[in-house]
Amino acid sequence: MRIVFLTNNFEVVKPLYDFLKRRNEVILVQNRPSLDSFKKFNPSLFISYNYHYIIPKQILDEFKNKFINLHISYLPYNRGAYPNVWSFIDNTPKGVSIHLIDEGIDTGDILFQKKVEIDESKHTLKSSYLLLHSEIQKLFIENWPLISSGRYKPTPQKGKGTYHSRAEFKKYIKPIIDKYGWDIPILKFKEILRKTHPFLFPKTVKKNEK
Repeated sequence: MRIVFLTNNFEVVKPLYDFLKRRNEVILVQNRPSLDSFKKFNPSLFISYNYHYIIPKQILDEFKNKFINLHISYLPYNRGAYPNVWSFIDNTPKGVSIHLIDEGIDTGDILFQKKVEIDESKHTLKSSYLLLHSEIQKLFIENWPLISSGRYKPTPQKGKGTYHSRAEFKKYIKPIIDKYGWDIPILKFKEILRKTHPFLFPKTVKKNEK
């Protein structure tokens, strides 16, 4: 099976890439999507994982239902950039999702997903991020026989969910990360952000966060 593996964060996704490489012909793509090059590759499947570029409609139409994305949030919550960080701010369910790619941003039909419990008193932003990547890779590998054969049942996403852009992260959150780093404990991160930008948080607050 020939697979085009799309990523801009090879260090994190490497375990899954290695899994696929042992079983298939895998072409690694880290630059912008190109219809011409994709046609030359003539793959059976595209896997997007930590890939920062939008796939144009022209390419999606050319390779109908062949693009699968791995997203570290429990969709439809926290679509877009830095989903792990925003899940703690929005107080949304934590998890991972494997879905088809459509013209929207993380709006495609769900193939597989899993909720992941994260103890905010024990994790940092970095450790929770790595945990979610570990979980989504496990979920993908467990379901690889279904994915590779196409024997899955896409399910439309339900509910409005949430979305956040890179611009929001840069404006509100990046200054904290620049100062404290990604190893900042989640509760400390939320405490600082609540003081500087309280409007980002939902009006209702869990008892253990008061």
